[in-house]
Amino acid sequence: MATNMAQKRAKKAQRRKQVVAEKRAVEALDAGLAGQVRRAAGAPIQHCLLSKPLFDDGMGTLLLARGLTPYDVALGTFLLDPYCLGIKDVMFRVVDEDEFEMHVETMGAASPFISVEPSYARKLLRDLAAWARSIGFLPHRDFAVVEQLFGDVSADACNEVFRFGRDGKPAYMPGPSESPSLIRSRMERLRKALGDDGFTLAISDVDEVEDIEDDAPSR
Repeated sequence: MATNMAQKRAKKAQRRKQVVAEKRAVEALDAGLAGQVRRAAGAPIQHCLLSKPLFDDGMGTLLLARGLTPYDVALGTFLLDPYCLGIKDVMFRVVDEDEFEMHVETMGAASPFISVEPSYARKLLRDLAAWARSIGFLPHRDFAVVEQLFGDVSADACNEVFRFGRDGKPAYMPGPSESPSLIRSRMERLRKALGDDGFTLAISDVDEVEDIEDDAPSR
């Protein structure tokens, strides 16, 4: 009898440990990025904004804002390169209304925003991510998680056909912080996917292009 009681207590103790461990795992998930986005996705959409000259400049930002409270906004920010790299950067954070307005005003000063339908925005993101992936560039590591901020918005509700690249080809525009080695690595990736004539390098300084090409390893 005593042995049976000890075994039952041991099983109960083990079960309690398992329940506690599962609860802590759920709490950790809820406290992380995925949990924050999942909770925010049920709040009303307040703004869906896109840089107006996105396809002219080859670079722009998409903002999706949902109102968590009368004072707090869940903000998803996507940095887009429709010419080549796709979803370059992704950020999610909760801000107050004043900070959100300041954020939009600051970013809009350099590149004005226009309002777009959430279905248009979600289709743009998914199509751009798929296109960039097809030429060798994966979206930012947080894209799949933060994209869930769109919640039940259907990309299929938008019939827009997006044209990526420039003049029918991917056009790689190196950023000011990209090192020559990173530029060469990306160019080599494009060559493997598209061939020497399948893309262009959008650098205004001809000497800079020649320097990068001259430093590239022999193929």
